[in-house]
Amino acid sequence: MRSIGEMARDSRLGVSALRFYDRAGVLVPAWVDPVTGYRWYEPEQLEEARLLFRLRRAGMPLADIRLVLASWSGADTDLVRKLLKAHLGRLEQGLSDARSEFSALRALLDQRENVMTSLRIATVRLSSPAPELAAALDTVRFAVSTDPELPMLGGVLFDIEGASLHAVATDRYRMAVAQAGIEGHDGDRVQVIVPTALADAMRALLDGEGPVRLSVDGDRVTLEAADRQAAGRCLDHDFPDYRRLLPQAGGRRAVVEVAALRKALESGPVRAGEAGAPDLSVLRVEDGDTVTVCADGDEDPNRIAVNREFLLDALAAGARDRLILELGNPTAPIGIRRLDDEDAFSILMPFKLED
Repeated sequence: MRSIGEMARDSRLGVSALRFYDRAGVLVPAWVDPVTGYRWYEPEQLEEARLLFRLRRAGMPLADIRLVLASWSGADTDLVRKLLKAHLGRLEQGLSDARSEFSALRALLDQRENVMTSLRIATVRLSSPAPELAAALDTVRFAVSTDPELPMLGGVLFDIEGASLHAVATDRYRMAVAQAGIEGHDGDRVQVIVPTALADAMRALLDGEGPVRLSVDGDRVTLEAADRQAAGRCLDHDFPDYRRLLPQAGGRRAVVEVAALRKALESGPVRAGEAGAPDLSVLRVEDGDTVTVCADGDEDPNRIAVNREFLLDALAAGARDRLILELGNPTAPIGIRRLDDEDAFSILMPFKLED
């Protein structure tokens, strides 16, 4: 017989998915140890598990999956074909509807772009303390996207308004925001997306204590530090309105010792990702302000799953011995803030737990 771990590996369903489908009565193990509760499967159940994996990826409803599995090994293959054909028809209709909606949205975007005045078309001259701008870039750099399909996220947004420059980066699953003080700008708000390579070149110049000069001329941005310079073109894209993505007030706030939490994440239990998904750490707040890493299978409804690698990156970017973790409900973004500067923070999107 196959253990649940072996079945998960060979079927690509994952342990948590197998537990879920057991409770749902879709794929019930052949035997469950009455003492340990450990699940065991007959060898022939592997074919059903692999079939279930394919149907799941195709988005078939659970009720139809039950019928397909019930009919798969029997003589009623006509029912299986009818169910597959019906689901494919729903998918094709859904794709057709989605194409129509996206066509309408593109038309709305075209109208919007024709009437919008780009925040990039501006001439700006300002100065900023090198340590503040360096800290801002260090805080957000880890969250820059590397997805070639989303070039507008492949850099750091410089959002210049009033006496502040906000540096922002996001790859959809995480976002980081930091602030640096500026002088010499008294005009309208200006936004430019600095490509990753240029942002890194700028950061390399910020090793002094004095002010540096930043200028924006249309689509070109330049940083000058003493007799050194880094310059290049901005990305010709619009960055999403990050202010609408900021976490809302509320939820639980816990002050964490970064070294202790890092150790718990690196050595604690991990929920292995399925089919290329990331490894997850499951967090829980105890006694109001203590964050612990839960064991796999913990049934606390308030536990929150997060990409372990991303959380470790965010803790490192926080550059402090102690940080604030903001934890809402299991589907709300997780916030990581500094105690001494709450304008420098990052947020991580949680993962939904299936069991």
